Amino acid sequence: MPCLYISTNLNLDGVDNDPIFSEATTAIARIIGRPEKFVMVILKGSVQLTFGSNKEPAAFGELISMGGITKEVKRNLIATIGTILESKLSIPKSRFILNVTDTSSSRNNSNM
Repeated sequence: MPCLYISTNLNLDGVDNDPIFSEATTAIARIIGRPEKFVMVILKGSVQLTFGSNKEPAAFGELISMGGITKEVKRNLIATIGTILESKLSIPKSRFILNVTDTSSSRNNSNM
């Protein structure tokens, strides 16, 4: 089951998060090749987070999956989730880091 956990320093009170959840779920399922019903997305706002020594909008994400992760899949996930956050929350792609891990691999497939 792929799980995406995103933390951001933005206050998400009053923000319609449904499009973020639906677009991220669909994208992850499509990119990794898993049914949407097995994709989990967690979004947490108002996190104390700095990036480059400032508190401008930024986000950190972790995506964990049991299989389905290749270098190409990682690149696609990072670009796609970054685009979703940029379009829905105005977080620049340059201020988003996604750590991708395949738990079925004996090595850590992280990418920052």
